[in-house]
Amino acid sequence: MTRRAEEDGGTDERSGGSDSLLTDRQAAVLSLRKKGLSQQEVGQILGTTRSNVSILEKRALHNVSRARATLRDWTMIQAPVSIEVPAGTDLFEVPDLVFSEADRSGIKLGIGSVDVVVQIKSKVPEALNKRVIVCDLVVAVTEDGILLVREAVPE
Repeated sequence: MTRRAEEDGGTDERSGGSDSLLTDRQAAVLSLRKKGLSQQEVGQILGTTRSNVSILEKRALHNVSRARATLRDWTMIQAPVSIEVPAGTDLFEVPDLVFSEADRSGIKLGIGSVDVVVQIKSKVPEALNKRVIVCDLVVAVTEDGILLVREAVPE
């Protein structure tokens, strides 16, 4: 048995079927930790060491993070409104671009201009130098009017 298989409890079975990114052991660790149990307590319940629980938890959280990023990217790809904002654009010009494109697509946003600016600042702070966008961005709007932002991927 490989060291990785041992750390995952001797199995590579996936939680909830073969499509999950979590092993059964990783799912169990996350579930017990969410209930407030310490890693030591989880280890006792699962019959393993605190160190192994730490490894399982770290890998599980990494897998969850990757899954969230994948869903965000897929949602942006599927969004009916996608706006490329080039580097050098004034941050305060972006809301007008977003609202214009959303209107053309018949999508109502439940947020205002200030909210658009705040979301950009919070989602990609490294893309800003004061009011200037320093790298190309993609701003997308879903059919439900949800705003998504990420750095543009070079083609």
